[in-house]
Amino acid sequence: MSTVIDANDAALFDLDGVIYIGDSAVPGVADTIAGLRERGVRVGFVTNNAARSPGEVAAHLQRLGVAATADDIVTSAQAVARLMAARFPEGSPVLVAGTPALAEEVRGVGLVPVESSGDGPVAVVVGFAPQLTWAQLNEACFAVQAGAAWYGCNPDRTRPQVEGQAIGLGAMLGAMRVTMPDREPILAGKPLRPLLDETLRRLGATRPIFVGDRLDTDIEGAHVVGIDSLFVLSGSHGPEELLAARPEHRPTYIAADISGLLQEPVGTGTSPLDDLWRAAVEAWHGDHRHPGMEGIGTD
Repeated sequence: MSTVIDANDAALFDLDGVIYIGDSAVPGVADTIAGLRERGVRVGFVTNNAARSPGEVAAHLQRLGVAATADDIVTSAQAVARLMAARFPEGSPVLVAGTPALAEEVRGVGLVPVESSGDGPVAVVVGFAPQLTWAQLNEACFAVQAGAAWYGCNPDRTRPQVEGQAIGLGAMLGAMRVTMPDREPILAGKPLRPLLDETLRRLGATRPIFVGDRLDTDIEGAHVVGIDSLFVLSGSHGPEELLAARPEHRPTYIAADISGLLQEPVGTGTSPLDDLWRAAVEAWHGDHRHPGMEGIGTD
């Protein structure tokens, strides 16, 4: 039996909604990752979430039974820090509105994290933080209004949680934009290139596939860098969004979860788009469901 991963030498995984939701693993992820590693497939975990350090993310994965180290993790905090380091001299002050992990990435590239617009920052970087306050966002707004460059870790407007969809960084950046409608943040996360380019550089992959649950970040990001993609139904977007997807949001393959990498393809990179979408309809609404998609509702 041919499988999706047969055509690829590396698998890149989004985290939230793909590997885990909150503190719980998506069923089957540990076995799938182990199976990929046994085949010699290189594995990388790519996240727009800038709230935690790579070490913290790796520790979370290990608790879920997934073998991972900090070197396997690439975050939007790392990608945005590299963008700023390429533009500003070492020692430049940067106002950080985010977690200590984001501040540490800024410090790690030779820039100096500050907290106030009164510190004269040359740039502002905003990353999601569970306890981010309006006061911190206002300080970031004041600094950008005064001329600082504006960076954001990612454009995600929502975040999948066990209880439902929570507000994401993209919505927070939208709130900031109300105070300065003529400015736009420079973004590092998916679907833009910096985060995925950094991941591909690290893995040295020539035929990677990206696995994600969001059409507008994960799948579009794969299109942007020109690689295969697998869309999974374990997170943010579902069948309705898939069937209504614009061309840049259409994946190469579809599956219920990441175990689809080790199953026969649904959709192929060489079939006409009509065939791919017919496969999607059959998978969710037809009488003959694809293996691994049992339990996907038809509502």
